Amino acid sequence: MTTWGGRRPTVAGVFCAVLLAVGAAGCGIPANSEVQVDGSGPAVEAGASSFRKEPPTRTASGTNRGAFVDNFLSAAAGEPERAYTRVRQFIDRDSRNRLPDKPGNETVINVIRLTDRPVITENVGGDISVVLTVEQVGQLRADGVLSPPVATEDTYRFSLRNAGQEGTDEAGLYVTNPPNVLLMSTDALRQYYQPRNVYFWNSNQSRNSNQSRLVADQRYLPQAVASERLVSEVVRWLTGGPSEWLGTGVARLPKGTNLINNAVETDGRWEVALDLPGDDHSRLEQLATQLAWSLPDLHGQLQLTTRNQSQVRIDDLDRHRLAHPLYPLGDSPQPFTVYDGAIHPLSFPEQSTGAVPVATTANRGIVSAAVRRADDRVLAALVTTVAGNRQRLRVGYGAAPLPATRESKQTFPAIGRPVWLRSPDPAQPYGLVTAGGRLYRFDDGADMLPVPLNVPGAVSAVAASLDGQRIALIVGGRLYVAVVSLDGGVVSLGPAREVHTSLTDLSAVDWAGENALVVAGTAERSGVYEVGVDGTVETPLVSDVGAKVTHLAAYPTNPVLTRPGALIMYEANGVAYRYPSAEKILGDQVLDVTPPPAGPRASSPTAPFFLF
Repeated sequence: MTTWGGRRPTVAGVFCAVLLAVGAAGCGIPANSEVQVDGSGPAVEAGASSFRKEPPTRTASGTNRGAFVDNFLSAAAGEPERAYTRVRQFIDRDSRNRLPDKPGNETVINVIRLTDRPVITENVGGDISVVLTVEQVGQLRADGVLSPPVATEDTYRFSLRNAGQEGTDEAGLYVTNPPNVLLMSTDALRQYYQPRNVYFWNSNQSRNSNQSRLVADQRYLPQAVASERLVSEVVRWLTGGPSEWLGTGVARLPKGTNLINNAVETDGRWEVALDLPGDDHSRLEQLATQLAWSLPDLHGQLQLTTRNQSQVRIDDLDRHRLAHPLYPLGDSPQPFTVYDGAIHPLSFPEQSTGAVPVATTANRGIVSAAVRRADDRVLAALVTTVAGNRQRLRVGYGAAPLPATRESKQTFPAIGRPVWLRSPDPAQPYGLVTAGGRLYRFDDGADMLPVPLNVPGAVSAVAASLDGQRIALIVGGRLYVAVVSLDGGVVSLGPAREVHTSLTDLSAVDWAGENALVVAGTAERSGVYEVGVDGTVETPLVSDVGAKVTHLAAYPTNPVLTRPGALIMYEANGVAYRYPSAEKILGDQVLDVTPPPAGPRASSPTAPFFLF
């Protein structure tokens, strides 16, 4: 029986057991799927679902003005083709022409974040004025994409009036003089939509399993959509292509790929019929893996069939996902820190510790570091001090502990925290680092080359996602995301998309999840926040750090090695902390310090990071 909900088994022991059972090699995503021939069932129309959640109606708030305004900012939520109809029901008949008909063939909703509660004032004469102070977040399209905002308004004004006698159909509040666009609050987006990932292959695809990587693209599914339509909706999202900001770094399905009718469930098997130009069987297999990860709450069987009867069938979606992991993650993350100019492991009771990945001869004069696993080797990028109070990048690649590192030719007054791009090709490692207000790429030879950006301002921080195809940047104190392309050793970025946040003076960033960032900045006080990759979510993690955060490192939540939340460490005013306890990382938690100090350690751990 096909089931929805619940979590697939992802613990490391089950992961390895299933890999052995299916004979998978390595941690890449193989290009081949289980292929069988079978018949396909008929398409069916979407049915009703007891789990559907519709936005509130006009009369749901009664005479409560605040609730009415909240509901008005929720009315556009739901199935997009009825958004204008739902919103017009809130508007007085004489004012409905202020809301124009749906432009073109697509419904577009302006998503706003209220920066204060609505100001509702009853004026002389009985009319009621409403003032909304807002921040523009984005435009929600019918395909579930939240694109960057176009509107620039920071205030909206409209009026309310009471109409009709109590007990009549016309009774209750109405909006007069409404805004001429569809508005929806971020609260309504969270309440009436389900965020979902669809996955696209990186644009540097290869039949070699180690040359392919799936990249997450966040969409929003209205909870008013019947659950039986989910498979069809996800297929349409994939055939429609990625979000604009990901377009240069991921591959589209062949032009003309379309869903035939709706996906249908037959005896516990979901069947999807497609028009696939060229009837490319290997492409159909890749699409099957895309769907398996884009539908993580779908279990049982999945069958894809083309018009020419080419067919791919996955017999067990849970096992397929375990055998085709999104990311090459095998072991738990290990915490390290810089202490007295050298890398040392940290001892936390709930986390595993490991040996220092850099040999003693190379482990000196270190300011910050980025170390990651690459198959059976490690990559190390070390920011070190040199004469004249300047800093230099040193890079090493090989078996741990790395005996030697190569030095960059350039030196700078200060170099930011380096990051490695988790490239699907271990033989071509590349990383990114900020220095002198610019972004540089480096390789295992420590050669630093500038990476052009399409936004002005000094680049002060960079972070890379687990898929190695997306980065986050702080430019001019503002937050951006961009897609990365690797072509013959040239690292290029797609158009940077600004992530709108109420934080100011941003100073550090890392990835907290597939579509979540952990960001340090100011909101009255210096703090650490989780911010959605599209700006819709903004959650304080540490609301008062006490000083500017100068260093931030996280191990992001992910579907491969599940954890209850991201692991986060940060530094402020020369002192390192860990989240969620917000406790200082103490000197006696630093391992392998010789000779042991006779008394309390004078130095403080700095620049903490995770090895994974």
